[in-house]
Amino acid sequence: MLVHVVADYGVAGDLAFAEVAQRLVAAIPAATIVATPVGPFDTLAAGFVVAQLALNEGPAERIVFHNVAPRRDETDARHANEGERFTSGEAPDGTLVIGPNSGLSLAFLRDEMPLSYLDVPTAGSQFRSRDFLPAAVGRLVGGDRGVVGERVPSELVPAVPGDVVAYTDGYGNLKTTCVQPPADNGDRVLVRVGHAATTAIVSDGTFSVAEGELSLAPGSSGWPLVAGGERRFLELFLRGGSAAARLGHPAPGTPVVVTRMQV
Repeated sequence: MLVHVVADYGVAGDLAFAEVAQRLVAAIPAATIVATPVGPFDTLAAGFVVAQLALNEGPAERIVFHNVAPRRDETDARHANEGERFTSGEAPDGTLVIGPNSGLSLAFLRDEMPLSYLDVPTAGSQFRSRDFLPAAVGRLVGGDRGVVGERVPSELVPAVPGDVVAYTDGYGNLKTTCVQPPADNGDRVLVRVGHAATTAIVSDGTFSVAEGELSLAPGSSGWPLVAGGERRFLELFLRGGSAAARLGHPAPGTPVVVTRMQV
């Protein structure tokens, strides 16, 4: 069974990833763990990665286990390290998604699968995803749905923010939540990402621009929708370089503003 672990524990070889993997394999002996790190407290990037892994084609036996829990649902002091409630969801192909309802971590899934709370302690450990969650995942894999509680009200899961940076991949490509091309294919536009600005060419394919040119095009990220059709996001891609570096390494959530250039 493939188990993706999406978390802000640090790099993939960090001790926290190793400890969680160890507990997951103890609960699911056949598990193969794949760690995907995101930035500290970055629930937007986590939500994007979770949806990309859970809603696209993959092995029949698959779990997406995520944990980015900044404990920002309340601003007062927390009792016994209490944090956001854990949830479960099941994609149409049976893929399980397990993790907290924190920030934007479930935003991309809100309309794609039913989400329910898990009967897992919300307090009592600083490292809840190691100490409490793997055992619940093992029960779910074993067919025990007694750990699944009431549905998560849709109003408690935020919508995906429009026109922002969602995730930066290892090549420096900026994956955004923009969905509509702002101009015709081949047109040059002005792109502002936070305080940085540059020009880009609207393209129908990221490699259809010359070396050194920035393109704004449908990228490799997106997924089929449960209601039919497909969700496909635009991506800023610098051929032969890093779009993130050219635009000052914007953090997820940074607004993306695209303006047509006058001819």
